[in-house]
Amino acid sequence: MSAEQVQERSFEQYLQIRPQQLEQLAANALEVRCQSCGAIVTFAPPEVARQCDFCSVQIVAQPKSADPMLAPEGVLPFLITQSQADEGLRQWLRSRWFAPNALKQFARPDAINGIYLPFWTYDTNTSSYYAGERGDYYYTTETFTERDSQGQQVTRTRQVRHTRWSPVAGSTSRWFDDVLVPATTSLQLKRLEALEPWDLAELRPYDPAFLSGFRAQRYQVELAEGFERVKQLAREIIKNDVRQDIGGDEQRIHNLATQYYAITFKHLLLPVYAGAYRFNQKVFQIVINGRTGEIQGDRPYSFWKIALLVATILFIILIVALVLGGARH
Repeated sequence: MSAEQVQERSFEQYLQIRPQQLEQLAANALEVRCQSCGAIVTFAPPEVARQCDFCSVQIVAQPKSADPMLAPEGVLPFLITQSQADEGLRQWLRSRWFAPNALKQFARPDAINGIYLPFWTYDTNTSSYYAGERGDYYYTTETFTERDSQGQQVTRTRQVRHTRWSPVAGSTSRWFDDVLVPATTSLQLKRLEALEPWDLAELRPYDPAFLSGFRAQRYQVELAEGFERVKQLAREIIKNDVRQDIGGDEQRIHNLATQYYAITFKHLLLPVYAGAYRFNQKVFQIVINGRTGEIQGDRPYSFWKIALLVATILFIILIVALVLGGARH
């Protein structure tokens, strides 16, 4: 099967969806909500929810039958194994020179777990109408006087640039394809973006069997809310299109109105290994791309390790200064 078989769905149609049309990820799916951060995780027995992957709090709520949701169209299966992810985490932790020694305790076998994160992708056509100004450079010759290197006053000329502005109006169009928007708020957006790229060409149509041995987070960003993110991303691209359409040397955009139509979407589950730990009352998250092994995470800094390094450098500088000072005498 290929990504082409993962079907697009009509955005407008699914905004009108009724609760009875929603589905479960699997027939025997259970879900549990973290009482600390609010994340809702779905899993199929015998998999269990132990510690929250996003805030490290022990989950004490009892699992219940999973509520229906907008079922995924596609899933990107895990390619990195649990043992590979564990080893990658250990290497990542060893490379954090200024991290507290207590952080090494996080390298336990169950520190990170495989979990599918929810994403939306959107396709849309756009038509944009604008009004603004086009700026074209022109130059005039200016005469001025100054003193030369011998102190003599001389007359010189120079070219001075000006901008001639003229009103413009027009329209542009663009097709946006597979704009990826995270449907989770449990992880920082910058962390998720740093995990890219995702090899979406390897998407598979969703099957409940993919959930076996893993967990899946329920989407926290609704379908319509996710499209607002698309508009934010599209706006800067459309502005660049408008500037190119205006032409000239400079451009001013006074009004810009964009219509979005023929909107389709996919609900996807993408694989990560995620974990969190607490240090000095703060939560630090680590997430690994389940396809490439790319690691992104937070880490605390050890004041004592940094202070020791600074003290060592200052000591070396002092010794060098004393040696050089003694050599001069």
